[in-house]
Amino acid sequence: MKSFSLFLIGLLLFSCNSPKKDLQMNTKIVIAHRGASGYLPEHTMEAKVMAYAMNPDFIEQDLVLSKDDVPIVIHDIYLDDVTDVALKFLDRKRNDNRYYVIDFTFKELQTLTVTERFNTETGAQVYPNRFPIGKGNFKLHSLQEEIELIQGLNTSTGKNIGIYPEIKDPGFHQKEGKNLTEIVLKILADYGYKTKADNCILQCFDAKELERIRKELKSDLFLIQLMEFEEETKQLAHFASYADGIGPWYKQILDKKVEGKWQFTSLVTDAHKLGLKVHPYTFRVDDLDEFASFDEMLKTLLIDAKVDGAFTDFPDKVSIFLKK
Repeated sequence: MKSFSLFLIGLLLFSCNSPKKDLQMNTKIVIAHRGASGYLPEHTMEAKVMAYAMNPDFIEQDLVLSKDDVPIVIHDIYLDDVTDVALKFLDRKRNDNRYYVIDFTFKELQTLTVTERFNTETGAQVYPNRFPIGKGNFKLHSLQEEIELIQGLNTSTGKNIGIYPEIKDPGFHQKEGKNLTEIVLKILADYGYKTKADNCILQCFDAKELERIRKELKSDLFLIQLMEFEEETKQLAHFASYADGIGPWYKQILDKKVEGKWQFTSLVTDAHKLGLKVHPYTFRVDDLDEFASFDEMLKTLLIDAKVDGAFTDFPDKVSIFLKK
């Protein structure tokens, strides 16, 4: 995909949107999950530009360190299910047959082609109706490059779209002798993201690491404790001692359906009582599971369950719904 593709994607969509200058944290926010990943390969610059043009409140960056300590924007510590690494560096896999970001320099990573997520055993595309697998010439990029893109677009458009980085698997990085968290915090500070007022939300699944970020590393950023397991729903009071919100799996909010109407667990209510914002993940048009339609999913969680925001692969559709 040629360099002017970024311009074309933006040009097509910027004309449809008015500038957004101020973020209100007390409104429901739209978080572009890995960019506009329902339309373009996740965490590519093209997906981020398309997401930006859709006017979300935040764009997400998952972060993993390269061998030479560059934070790479990629969802996992592995490369093999979103790139052609197995074709270009066959001898670089570990004993578990996986290819790790941390085993490659930034320069080497830039030689890889990014594609839609696929099953490494079968080669099948995970979401078959998304951007065709193996098409285009998408590349990996660094946190610094993405921040400069978003900040540059904020300047040129008059918008104020924020970033929503995630510290990925800090325990793995520490075992590899890497200080991912400290490196990311320094880069964020260098680009002006230091406090809750700086339009940056920092997230992590590792509760000990997120607490360390607040208490030991003295970060004043807006912190979100990501959640996945049932036992974590009972730890909200502890999370509230260092975090500003939680990012639960949306199924942790649902209880059961009675006569066609959803009932909910106490998670959102309990979190709000503790002053925590609730940003569940992930809202996908092509992965509805218990919902009959995307609108039902959005109404159930954003309106009826009263969550404060949503991670979504389709930021345009969530924004349109909220405008209704």
